[in-house]
Amino acid sequence: MSIVVTGATGALGRLVVDALLTEVPAGEVVAVVRDKEKAAALAARGVELRIADYSAPETLAGAFRSGDRVLLISGSEVGRRVAQHAAVIDAAKAAGVAQLAYTGILGGPDADFTLADEHKATEQLILDSGLPYTFLRNGWYTENYTANLTPVLEHRAVVANAGEGRIASATRADYAAAAAAVLTGDGHLNTAYELSGDTAWSLAEYAAVIAELTGETITYSDVPAAAHQEILVGAGLPEGFAAILVDVDEAIERGRLAGTSGDLARLIGRPTTPLTETVRAALSTLSASPAA
Repeated sequence: MSIVVTGATGALGRLVVDALLTEVPAGEVVAVVRDKEKAAALAARGVELRIADYSAPETLAGAFRSGDRVLLISGSEVGRRVAQHAAVIDAAKAAGVAQLAYTGILGGPDADFTLADEHKATEQLILDSGLPYTFLRNGWYTENYTANLTPVLEHRAVVANAGEGRIASATRADYAAAAAAVLTGDGHLNTAYELSGDTAWSLAEYAAVIAELTGETITYSDVPAAAHQEILVGAGLPEGFAAILVDVDEAIERGRLAGTSGDLARLIGRPTTPLTETVRAALSTLSASPAA
């Protein structure tokens, strides 16, 4: 039996492997990746590599073994993910894996925004497969915001159409630790976890944190959805993806990403990473970069 992480060279996947290696020997961890060279650092740590691609079902036949515990990290190609995930699920079922964990989205079947559609469809495919499952319904990553601090600092404004909605975010490392916990522990089969940060915050509060840490005047500019769409497209985002982000902001305004179930903190055995800590780290990285 191995613990298998798909998409293991991605931003979340690498952190899951890191977390697993603090709990189990490297020989028990398998990374499913598309690019062997990109995964060289994982192989150097003793992690077994299996080469496969979500979009090439024939490559997935050798990705899993009977009794494996598998983490299916959702693909990044919005609009193509249901077919991709279906190929992984079929391969996992054919292999007879002992657990299929999946990184979905907060709210599961009750999530009513566009980005959730493929996650809901994937959860249903997993249920239909009859495989023992664990649904890791991840809330918003704090890094979704801190990765875009440069334009915030340039314009001295956080721009969104989320109103006064609140976001119970956590870091990728927090979510990765939860994934490692359910893959290495017992009692998690046929269970869904609603994963989110301990504290929900508003974008006005986020702007205030940035202002406090930088000493600059940073405001939250709440704009109409159509105006936000134009801003995002003007910044270079594809129109379809910009529309998805605008739709997420509307969901935030409705409170869909504000839930604080406590599941994440319970799984990782500690409080989730505070917003201020993540913003401080991101600002430090920015100031240390040559372009800063």
